[in-house]
Amino acid sequence: MKNEPKVDFNLAKEHGLNEEEWEKIKKILGRTPNFTELGVFSVMWSEHCSYKNSIAELKKLPRDGENLLVKAGEENAGLIDIGDGLAIAFKIESHNHPSAVEPFQGAATGVGGILRDIFTMGARPIASLNSLRFGPLDIPRNRYLLDEVVKGIAHYGNCMGVPTVAGEVYFDECYTGNPLVNAMTIGIVDHNRVKSAISEGEGNIVMVVGSSTGRDGIHGATFASEELSEESENRRSNVQVGDPFTEKLLLEATLELARKEYIIGIQDMGAAGIACSTSEMSDKGNSGMLLDLGKVPMREAGMTPYEILLSESQERMLVIVRNGFEEEVKNIFKKWDLNCVKVGTVTNKKSLDYYMNGKKYGSIPAYDLVLGGGAPVYFRETKEPEYFKETRSFDFSKVPEPEDYNEVLLKLMSSPNIASKRYIYQQYDQSVRTNTVIGPGASSAVIRIKGTNKAIASKTDGNGRYVYLNPYKGAAIAVAESARNVVCSGAKPIAITNCLNFGNPYDPEVYYQFQEAIRGIGDACRKFKTPVTGGNVSFYNESEKGAIFPTPVIGMLGLIDDVSHITNSYFKNDGDFIMMLGTSKGELGGSEYMKVIHNQVVGDSPSIDLSFEKRVQKACLKAIRKGYVTSAIDVSDGGLAVALAEACIGNPEKNFGASVFLSRKLRDDELFFGESQSIILITINESKLLEMEKIASKFIVPCVTIGKVKDDGILKINNEIKINVKDIEKAYYSAIPNAMDPEK
Repeated sequence: MKNEPKVDFNLAKEHGLNEEEWEKIKKILGRTPNFTELGVFSVMWSEHCSYKNSIAELKKLPRDGENLLVKAGEENAGLIDIGDGLAIAFKIESHNHPSAVEPFQGAATGVGGILRDIFTMGARPIASLNSLRFGPLDIPRNRYLLDEVVKGIAHYGNCMGVPTVAGEVYFDECYTGNPLVNAMTIGIVDHNRVKSAISEGEGNIVMVVGSSTGRDGIHGATFASEELSEESENRRSNVQVGDPFTEKLLLEATLELARKEYIIGIQDMGAAGIACSTSEMSDKGNSGMLLDLGKVPMREAGMTPYEILLSESQERMLVIVRNGFEEEVKNIFKKWDLNCVKVGTVTNKKSLDYYMNGKKYGSIPAYDLVLGGGAPVYFRETKEPEYFKETRSFDFSKVPEPEDYNEVLLKLMSSPNIASKRYIYQQYDQSVRTNTVIGPGASSAVIRIKGTNKAIASKTDGNGRYVYLNPYKGAAIAVAESARNVVCSGAKPIAITNCLNFGNPYDPEVYYQFQEAIRGIGDACRKFKTPVTGGNVSFYNESEKGAIFPTPVIGMLGLIDDVSHITNSYFKNDGDFIMMLGTSKGELGGSEYMKVIHNQVVGDSPSIDLSFEKRVQKACLKAIRKGYVTSAIDVSDGGLAVALAEACIGNPEKNFGASVFLSRKLRDDELFFGESQSIILITINESKLLEMEKIASKFIVPCVTIGKVKDDGILKINNEIKINVKDIEKAYYSAIPNAMDPEK
């Protein structure tokens, strides 16, 4: 084509394609691609869109379940039946690289994109969650990234009227320069209103709806498929710009449209924009499209077909309409003051034909562009990491025991990884739509389902240190802990979505981490019967200082059949007995104690017996449903002492104390701060002690009374810890705001 650069392997290489892929493209087309076609292949075969280095492993995950209405990867999001003709759509995705260079817009558009994935299925978003990772806050750049990411999340979610109800935030040196921003959304939909991302029916109409197309975000998918470097800061044009007010209109228009029988399919224009939505919808429907790109609404003059196809401008969707109903669709979008333009028709040729101003700019078989079709699939080399020899040879017996356990507990409570994230979540609207029963800061969020007696519990979880030390166990623990958290809120775990954040897949040690993490997630999900409904893989999370900790994040969904079973994590009543379900092994590997007090990430991750974990969760849930449990909290970061401290200060009405005695079979620091898995602390009335022991016996789970809730404002553990709860509260609630104070 006139004025287009010469297309050869050197240009293909600049587009992120290797020689093998270049030759494959020429074989598919039977010729050298033109510039527009090269651009489409480059984004569709990028790691972000094609999953070429991960799909072979992802297929090993359990993707079927009794409540699963669509298989993983078949639609924009997972879909779970919760009864009463209702389904929950939910998904998590990353926006890491954009947030590293343009944190406000990177985070905001990450939220916007995942919201669209939900409402394009006909589901109304009812809650958002997030999982964030940053470098230490004493580095100014990290403080800036945290501030701007949180502002971006808050801006988009608050303007959309969707509550942000839960999440997690962790800090470690390895995330300096490469923060992780994972966004999750949950929506609700009637079974008969679910819409598919499909294009079919020769002669049906292809329409672009929503915002106009600009040059923002071109090659955003490619940008997300390479390592960050000094040049990344200059690639802000690869970051999309969001407009939540337009998206709010788009949401309402789409949900109105989803009720109409003449709508064949709807898909969000996310990564790779029009190129992606047209190819994926066509391949799913075993069809093709004839597209007139000149009709796409544009906000910038002189845009080329290449730019139009690759633009990732936000708040746009592709809609397939039954022939003859074009005006009805236009009227809906006119009412909401949004673009709605016919840009093409569905064909039975199975190819995408791109035209503009009467000229043909390309023709590509849809199948050859997409994940699961003709896109490349690679099996990467693996190698057990060398650092295992050093980390696993560490001798914990040589760790000096603390002289002052009160001081240690206060330091842990003020650690940014444990301390209250109130500074962050107070910027989010947590209660809009009036369905939030339990919001941020608890074991998990709980959202009631209006018109029913049901509620949904959800939580994101993932400990990068554990996965770094043992990828298999660490990833299995992420699933187990997320399940444990929703159980502590009174919910049965039913399904997960995941966001897998790793380094460069071409590094054999990184790919070993990835492969083993997939194995751990798969085994845990099979044990808990929580199918993987979909999610996101984010590779190339590396800065010039090296790769991040391998960080798989699990978004767990739990179902509460009766809202009377909703349970909080904080102490409720003076005199309640504190019981421990499970057994502490005092494991310090990868613990917050070892990092904060001894500045070391060493050892092996905690052990995890998935069968035992499941029995502990079943025992806890059974007791909750019987009405015996007044509070439940799992033991995780910081160990038993931190869990007890959090339960003391969590009550919004008053701060209880506790008197606890723990048997001394371990060193005190192991006993208090070890992060053994499969432990839940519950409180019950004295009259229910015998009944609780019967339940524990039925599930073959240790159940020991370790103390009582006290209305004296003092946390006492053995003879080593005795702290005023007000001091714990001060350490817990002031840590992150102080760290964020520029004067500090």
